[in-house]
Amino acid sequence: MPHFPIPPWCWPAAAVLLSWGVVGLLQKLSTNFISAESALIWLVMGYVLLLPWLRTSTPISSYSVRSIVFVLASAALNTLGAWALLRAMANGGKASIVVPLTAVYPVVVVISAPVILHESITLVQGIGVLCALTSVVLLSTE
Repeated sequence: MPHFPIPPWCWPAAAVLLSWGVVGLLQKLSTNFISAESALIWLVMGYVLLLPWLRTSTPISSYSVRSIVFVLASAALNTLGAWALLRAMANGGKASIVVPLTAVYPVVVVISAPVILHESITLVQGIGVLCALTSVVLLSTE
């Protein structure tokens, strides 16, 4: 049997798959009992609890203003997206539809990467985008 090396980024990506998969269930369970806004506040508290383990030794002053602007914009949009996801579930959205639908957000990156990041999209990646968009249509039908 051939041996295929596992790239180092694969393990953190697998952790994302597992943790965000469980998160989708927990978010729906939480919004069954509390508002999306309250759930978002507790979500942020979860981030704060992890800060001691995630803190780096690099001083903030060593980062460029541009990089800090990108990170703050990312944080604001991440928070807005998390709130919108929680709001969708609090408004009666099924987790089995809302979570996969919102999880197709990488399509935005794949489509904009060639223009903004100067990355190329292969034919296979393009087919993947079409499959992802097809899955959104199939998931949204009742």
